[in-house]
Amino acid sequence: MNQPLIPLVTPTERFRGLLFGTAIGDALGLPREGLEPARARRLFPEPFRHRMFLGYGVTSDDTDHTLMVARALLKHPHDPAAFARALSWYLRLWILSLPPGIGFATLRSIAKLWCGFGPTSSGVFSAGNGPAMRVAPIGAFFAQQPELREVYVRASTLITHTDPRALIAAQAVAEMAAWIMDKAMPHDLYPETLIWKLDGVADIKGIDPDSDAVVEWKHLVTEVGRALEKNLTVTAFAQALDLGHGISGYAYHTVIMAIYAWFHHRNDFHGTIESIIACGGDTDTTAAIAGALAGATTGTSGIPNPWKMYLVDWPRSIAFYWEMGSAMAEAYAGQHARTPWYFTPGLLVKNLATLPILLLHVMRRLLPPY
Repeated sequence: MNQPLIPLVTPTERFRGLLFGTAIGDALGLPREGLEPARARRLFPEPFRHRMFLGYGVTSDDTDHTLMVARALLKHPHDPAAFARALSWYLRLWILSLPPGIGFATLRSIAKLWCGFGPTSSGVFSAGNGPAMRVAPIGAFFAQQPELREVYVRASTLITHTDPRALIAAQAVAEMAAWIMDKAMPHDLYPETLIWKLDGVADIKGIDPDSDAVVEWKHLVTEVGRALEKNLTVTAFAQALDLGHGISGYAYHTVIMAIYAWFHHRNDFHGTIESIIACGGDTDTTAAIAGALAGATTGTSGIPNPWKMYLVDWPRSIAFYWEMGSAMAEAYAGQHARTPWYFTPGLLVKNLATLPILLLHVMRRLLPPY
């Protein structure tokens, strides 16, 4: 697990890499979502590239949520209650763009928001991936402020999910993003520290330390430690957790595997994404989370150029991600930052255009090779 050195990455590049890494992982994983590893390899042979439509990739709800969190953070970096209100309104408006593949828990929560529930009472009891897939910007932004980090993670989580497992999983992703922002180089990220940090994320105010949620999380952390000692590949670790047929949409499984893939490859964005997608299952979300961490580690320079060039994310653009990353870095440094704008009603056009492509992928799965 010795890692080659890479150039020092600035905070601006880390934020850009986090946001763009989310989008790249999301887009690469989306065509393979729900497939078992063996079937995915047969349907999508080498080389590993965008395969959504004619060699291009598009993003899904994982990227949308991450950018909504980033925008709410820029608007309210010092007021978690105002942040939660802003994010809840972004979610209300986002659902009007008819996003395909939205999680049932998130859908129910947004329906409650439209019915008048506030952001502290709209969540439903679910341990789905919603909070974890959007939380990386919070972790990076509050890298030096652990108390605020926990408050903002909780605020973001409770809008849609109330199961303590969803909160612990989201806290784990935020902790990893904060750790990356706090370290100059990937070789400063030690396995012993990883285990210590992962073990500590379950010590959250309001969660019984003897609860099933905490016991289960600490067991998974122990499994991570054993896998690191054996230097297991990402695929072998998935098999050790009985996830050999694909990673489910359960937040604990998604987050622990995404974090392991990132840490195992550390400064190799390509290796991180390819290894986590090779595990199958909820590949857009696992790759989006792993991509956020890997992108924050390497910066945008570590993301392969073909993966950047063949991403289609209208009404957003590569320039938008660069501006958003710069704005977050300015706010992170205590400066006033303007929130970058894009034509949000265009998401409806994008989603309507993407729907028939998604249906083509579904029909393609009915045909060989099986």
